[in-house]
Amino acid sequence: MGFNNWNSTQCGAEFNEDMVKGMADLFVSKGLKEAGYEYVNLDDCWARPERDTEGKLVPHPERFPHGIKAVADYVHSKGLKIGIYTSAGTKTCDRIGFPGALGHEESDARQFAGWGIDYLKYDNCNNQGIDAKQRYRTMRDALKKASGATGREIVYSICEWGENKPWEWAEGVGQLWRTTGDISDTWGSMLNIAKQNLPLARYAGPGHWNDPDMLEVGNGGMTDTEYRSHFSLWSIMAAPLLIGTDLRKATPETYEILENREVIAVDQDPLGKQGEVLSTKDGRWVIAKEMKDGSRAIALFNETDQPQHISTTAAAAGLPEAEAYRLRDLWQHRSYQTAGAVSATVPAHGTVLYRVSADRKWASYPPAADLGLKGTSMTEATSPATLDTAFTNLGRGAARSVKVQLTGAAGWSVGATSPSRATSLGSGRTLTTHWRLTPPADAEPGAYDLKVGADYRSPRGAKARTALSSTVHVVVAPPAGGSSAGDVPWVSASNGWGPVERNTSVGEEAAGDGHPLTIGGTTYAKGLGAHAPSEVTYYTGGRCETFTAQVGVDDEKAAVGTVTFEVWADGRKVASTATLTTADSAETVSAKIDGAMSVRLVVTDAGDGNNSDHADWADAGFSC
Repeated sequence: MGFNNWNSTQCGAEFNEDMVKGMADLFVSKGLKEAGYEYVNLDDCWARPERDTEGKLVPHPERFPHGIKAVADYVHSKGLKIGIYTSAGTKTCDRIGFPGALGHEESDARQFAGWGIDYLKYDNCNNQGIDAKQRYRTMRDALKKASGATGREIVYSICEWGENKPWEWAEGVGQLWRTTGDISDTWGSMLNIAKQNLPLARYAGPGHWNDPDMLEVGNGGMTDTEYRSHFSLWSIMAAPLLIGTDLRKATPETYEILENREVIAVDQDPLGKQGEVLSTKDGRWVIAKEMKDGSRAIALFNETDQPQHISTTAAAAGLPEAEAYRLRDLWQHRSYQTAGAVSATVPAHGTVLYRVSADRKWASYPPAADLGLKGTSMTEATSPATLDTAFTNLGRGAARSVKVQLTGAAGWSVGATSPSRATSLGSGRTLTTHWRLTPPADAEPGAYDLKVGADYRSPRGAKARTALSSTVHVVVAPPAGGSSAGDVPWVSASNGWGPVERNTSVGEEAAGDGHPLTIGGTTYAKGLGAHAPSEVTYYTGGRCETFTAQVGVDDEKAAVGTVTFEVWADGRKVASTATLTTADSAETVSAKIDGAMSVRLVVTDAGDGNNSDHADWADAGFSC
């Protein structure tokens, strides 16, 4: 656990010794050190571009005018440790190319140990084609030799991006190894990396960890709900927790996520097991992690852009049979009882994280409740939407004096059309309430907050409450006739790199920096530029008959990776392609979407984990 500057500063001028010292100060003053964060790590660009006449590394005189040892001494004076970076190549990864350690392993390792370095991140750029195992073992041996001379142990982080499956050979070489390419501060990137790391659970354990890259929490590219999912997933995967945001600028919400000690305890559990996937279907994930005290951490993760009901049981997670269980919500910091069901309606892109244990004192906790929401999430201005809420008692004891509320945005008319109260609900019983929502006549298209809450009491009279946040979208009816997907508004869009672009390719990470859509040498004037994994949702309102497009990997990202394209109508897959590569010309996709209220355009990485593919929906259009 610790900090690395790269995700927030890269090689910017703000990366310097004042920043590093400032991070150490904040670790202490903000309680991060007490929460378990220990390492303050320097990434690329800390050195001069050339070695000195003796072949030694030289700290950058403007960034680190007092040298690395002085900074290390300062960090150590706070009771913390310090890390540094280099590459298993002739130069590092930055475009300037600072000195790499290939051929200088023993000299560099001696310098690091002499400076008081406690952690080395060893990258993979400019490796001259030399075998990865050889390069990383050579530095391992150099670090051991340097540590033997100085008595300072150095944690060894292997950063070869998972290219040579280090999980199969790096145990005994380093203490952790990257399993993927670099993360970026987007939902698609984080999700793609989590999906690559989750199947590798059997390779992780004390002293040999899978590393899905540093945290992006707080950098601004995701919502707080998405950052909580990011932190929950990294924790249940027993991943390193290296803060990647500039803590001097962090919001209270960011600190609240990073300092959640109950979630940190899942990550740092001494048994050292990585959570395993119990089930995954249509973007609904159940992940369980065995804990040293016999409990289980269970993550209910929703990767979709709509609330989803996700469920499992204590038995499925490996807990012994019991009359009832304690269900601890690690984000709400509340304990409940459950007869065995572990379920929740999870917000879009959200994660509910529980710690579940057999507990003879289960009756002292209020019953857990699953509060669900079903119905349309899209409505045209002035048209009413109908929704159902469902309050289900998961506890062994009864839920009493149940009262459910639904609240819309300012100006919305909200009313129940069936009972919203119940005197008592026994174990497993459900109160379903029908609701009618109408937006104001002047409601602009967009997303509006929707809040569901339920108050109830335990059999012993203790008050309890559960709540769910969602959104309802005011949408515009699709135009009659033919229309280009690049010209009509979408409901939501997510992308693995940068934003989805209208009528251009993705280009780089910034909005509007794409190029003409080009597949197999053919250029298209209209369509969507995406980057796998990607999803774009449109409202079709039951008025459209077909969707068509020419699809493929854009020429600007040549010779890497694979993608597939999918069209979903009201949750049903109605068209898809085989795996496409940069060698393929455009393929025609044609989907019948008669009567569908919404259509979702999905691009996947075809399961290869590659995060470099720009994928185009060229000439994409609806007939309505």
